[in-house]
Amino acid sequence: MQVVTLITTPTERNLDTALVDALRNAWGGGDANWLAVDEAAEFPITKVPDNQWDVWADLQNACVDLVIQPMAGRRKKMLLADMDSTMIRQECIDELAAEAGVGPRVADITARAMNGALDFEDALIERVGLLKDLPEAMIEQVLDERITYMPGGYELVNTMKANGAYAALVSGGFTAFTTRVALALGFDENRANTLLVSDGKLTGDVGRPILGKAAKVAALEDVTARLDISEQSVLAVGDGANDLGMLKRAGTGVALHAKPTVQAECDVRINHGDLTALLFLQGYSRDEFVT
Repeated sequence: MQVVTLITTPTERNLDTALVDALRNAWGGGDANWLAVDEAAEFPITKVPDNQWDVWADLQNACVDLVIQPMAGRRKKMLLADMDSTMIRQECIDELAAEAGVGPRVADITARAMNGALDFEDALIERVGLLKDLPEAMIEQVLDERITYMPGGYELVNTMKANGAYAALVSGGFTAFTTRVALALGFDENRANTLLVSDGKLTGDVGRPILGKAAKVAALEDVTARLDISEQSVLAVGDGANDLGMLKRAGTGVALHAKPTVQAECDVRINHGDLTALLFLQGYSRDEFVT
């Protein structure tokens, strides 16, 4: 048995009952279950329809995300999340670079790396090199003044934890950022790269080994082994090319507001919903959210 989930932008809440019913009838689905009024609904189907992606494309124009997945096992025991442009709205290295006066140059490298056009480790080393001599105190200033959280992150982490799941934050960014973000959102652990500092200034280098695409997969392997759960029990979420490894290995890998090259390789794509969409995908209704 498969389940079809339809989710729209939470600020607009314009999911039309007629649209849900029309699609359910066209695909021979069962009764619709509204997870949030005017925002998220689901219904069961016996098989994945041949025109899934044509319908998906049409619904994108209506600001509606469509996901089809197996009904069984969709409520996960572990959340594995990227940080930059996923749990927070920004790329932390781009914000540091703006303070260092090299913002556009670093942002260009970041964009190409996240699209998979550059090797992640080489791109990280180059970008960190451009931050040489930036005062370490600037990290706290950036955290205070430039970093904002992606809507729905607290609800996602804490609703899953309230239902027995474990939450891990894994980032190609930096521990100086993941430590605060993990604490604020309730993650059980965090992993990231370390910016090297000397005499109160960034050295322009990063600790080795560098946490990139392979390290995110390793985190999935390490934590699932420690918890004695299967990789099928993991919900992973990210937006960049360095997330693809963990997105493909996890039971459910969600490309969230992701780069086009990343979306092309993922069957679960959220472009209009916020992070609470990942709860709807697991069958949670809004009245079950921990807020």
